[in-house]
Amino acid sequence: MIELWKNEQDENRWHPFSVLIKKELADHIRSFRFIILFVLVMLICVGSLYVVLSNIRETASDVDPESATLFLKIFTLSNGELPPYFALLGLIGPLVGISLGFDAINAEMNKRTLSRILAQPIARDAVINAKFLAAVIAVSIMILSLAFLMIGFGIWFIGIPPTFEEFLRIMIFTAVTIIYIAFWINLSIIFSTLFKQPATSALTCIAIWLFFSVFFNILIQFLSGSESGSAGSGWTYYLSQLSPTQIYSNVTSVLLTPGIRSTGPLSMGQVAGSIPTPLPLQQSLLVIWPHLTTLIAGTFICFGVAYLLFIRTEIRS
Repeated sequence: MIELWKNEQDENRWHPFSVLIKKELADHIRSFRFIILFVLVMLICVGSLYVVLSNIRETASDVDPESATLFLKIFTLSNGELPPYFALLGLIGPLVGISLGFDAINAEMNKRTLSRILAQPIARDAVINAKFLAAVIAVSIMILSLAFLMIGFGIWFIGIPPTFEEFLRIMIFTAVTIIYIAFWINLSIIFSTLFKQPATSALTCIAIWLFFSVFFNILIQFLSGSESGSAGSGWTYYLSQLSPTQIYSNVTSVLLTPGIRSTGPLSMGQVAGSIPTPLPLQQSLLVIWPHLTTLIAGTFICFGVAYLLFIRTEIRS
């Protein structure tokens, strides 16, 4: 009887949480906002495929067949006018995360629906957890479907399937992209909890995105120009790692370009004696491990801050 009662208690505890996730996920997928975002990312995919179709024959003649990196060119190829697929995702991905989280809390507080939800036998932490997980699931569906679409068209155009290592690199790249967008989802939920108006939280998140995407690089270039010597370049390199956009760029570049051996400047002692061959996946993961850990830690820290702010927020009926 005790075991049966405990099982019933566990089911009653998790049932509202699953209902909240289904509700939030349905709201995301059925909204015009998500449809517009999906069409925008689809245009990125189409543009990248157009670049691949235009330049894949010239690239295939320059790639060593034994290097097993031809299929990854689909995600990294650029014609000089349109950035590659992974760079476009790094630019548009934050907008996707911001769009899914900037009004997650304050919109429901303004509509007085959040107080009605919490009036039910639902734990407050279940609400914030469901909002985050539903947004991540929606983003995962979007990014995974586009990744498999790129793989399918790549097999059709190139005529050869990716190797197992190439497929693993693409899947890890997709997972890193989802984590990167989840960071911006948590950041937008933080400002959605702090500010009462959705427009204020959206503008604040967009300002942060613009700072790290545009002005932060200008600031780094200015500092690197004012400093001289290897000490200055090393200092500006570590300063650039404070940007989540730069961290994502470093991780994805190493994953999709096996020939990259480091994300930072190399000394002459490190370059001497090295053989210019692609790194295996295990070695590439070792290179990006500090950056990947930083990105994951930043995502969890932002979620923790959003969680604490929401738990301490006064919600009146």
